[in-house]
Amino acid sequence: MRLRALRFGLIAVACVACTVGGFAQDRGLDDYKNNLAPYVNSPGHAVDKMLEMADLKTGQTLYDLGCGDGRILIAAAKRFKVNAVGIEISNHLVKRASENVKKAGLQERVKVLHGNFMETDLTGADVVTLYLATAANESLRPNLEKYLRPNARVVSYDYPIPGWKPVETSATDGLHGATHTIYLYEVPNSILRK
Repeated sequence: MRLRALRFGLIAVACVACTVGGFAQDRGLDDYKNNLAPYVNSPGHAVDKMLEMADLKTGQTLYDLGCGDGRILIAAAKRFKVNAVGIEISNHLVKRASENVKKAGLQERVKVLHGNFMETDLTGADVVTLYLATAANESLRPNLEKYLRPNARVVSYDYPIPGWKPVETSATDGLHGATHTIYLYEVPNSILRK
C-alpha cells in the first residue's frame, strides 16, 4: 500500500513538473513568484458576458488585473471603444499581450503594464475585471475600496469578492458541463458595512 501511494505521489509530481515545465519552458521563476493566481485563459463567451455586464460606455476606462494575453483588453477596446489598461506580473505574458494589442492595432487605446496589481492605483478605472481566486479577491478588496470611485464596477469571473454583495450574477457554461458564475459589483452599493 505504501509503495502504491509513493508511486502515485511520484507520478503526480512528475505530471505537475511536466505541465509547469511545458508551460514555463521559456520563462523563469520570476514569472511565478508573487502571483496571486495562475494564468488561465478566460473563455471567449465568458469575456463577452463579463463586458456586457460591465455596461461599458465609449470613452470609459477598464482595468484588467492579471491581464494574461490581453484578450479582455482587446475585446473591450474593439467592441466598446473604451480605453483599457492591463496589469500583469509575468514578463512573458506582458510581451504576449503587448504583441496581441499591436496585432489588433489598438496601441492608442490599450496599455499593458508590467507590475503587481496589488500596488496599482486604480482611481482611473470605471470598470475592473478579475479572474482571480477568492483568497486573491479578498486580498485585493481593500485596494478596490480605497481607489475606486462611486459607480465603478467590478466584474469577477468564477470567484466572489468576500465582504461584497454582487448587484448581479450570471451563469455561463464551462468545459465538461461545468457552470461558472460571473459576479458584478458596484461601488459603493456592493460594499458590506459592519
